[in-house]
Amino acid sequence: MSTSTTPLLQINQVTKTFGGIFALNEVSFDLHEGEILGIIGPNGSGKTTMVNCITGFIELSAGEVRYRGKQISGKPPHKIADMGITRTFQIMRPYYSLPAYKNLVIPLFSPRAKRTGGWRGGGKLGDRNTVSIDILEELGFERESFVPYKKASNLPTGYLKRLELARCLALNPKIIICDEVFSGLSMSEIASMVPLVERLQMEGITLIMIEHRLRELFQVANRIMVLNFGEKLIEGTAEEVMADERVKEAYFGSEEVEEVMAHA
Repeated sequence: MSTSTTPLLQINQVTKTFGGIFALNEVSFDLHEGEILGIIGPNGSGKTTMVNCITGFIELSAGEVRYRGKQISGKPPHKIADMGITRTFQIMRPYYSLPAYKNLVIPLFSPRAKRTGGWRGGGKLGDRNTVSIDILEELGFERESFVPYKKASNLPTGYLKRLELARCLALNPKIIICDEVFSGLSMSEIASMVPLVERLQMEGITLIMIEHRLRELFQVANRIMVLNFGEKLIEGTAEEVMADERVKEAYFGSEEVEEVMAHA
């Protein structure tokens, strides 16, 4: 994790209302280069709304988002992605009619991929089909099993989650925002995803992880932030967050908190 004190991403008093209802109410936090920030909270607490605000999928009602000190709120999603801020979707959105590897060929033709040389900034992209399969293989798609060549519509959830990450990586991102990347996976699939997330951090990618799978999140996150009814309750280490009485009341009940922390 970077020791730089200058935030990579700054969320300043971000507010979003829908018909007078506050989905987010003056939420602020910083994201530093190389860290993993976990965001948790009950259903309807504003987690996915925050992702959509950061990535330009919805317009802020008030506040601002800054990336490397420059305001990016108000920019369209493709412009924000071109800067290196990518995201996965809670409801996965692959091109279902295309083979898995062809889902990566599309972002590999993006201006950012051409400009940076794709994942790891390799310079020349070379044959994009080969590069696509190389990326998928690094994320657990067995090259010789023909899984990369299957239509996305025929892939199980575990592979679709990895495909979401792979499409982000094809853009050579600086930040990946993962919206419930562990959700819907079996325990064995989750066990293989945790070291993958750790490896992405080791390779210099900064992550925000929206999660309900707390034990796994606590294994990888450097900090945890809790949202409730669109407001930030607390931010700190997993231990600090889970010891907070407001979190226990809003999110779990004391018994569940104790069990999660006992196995974290």
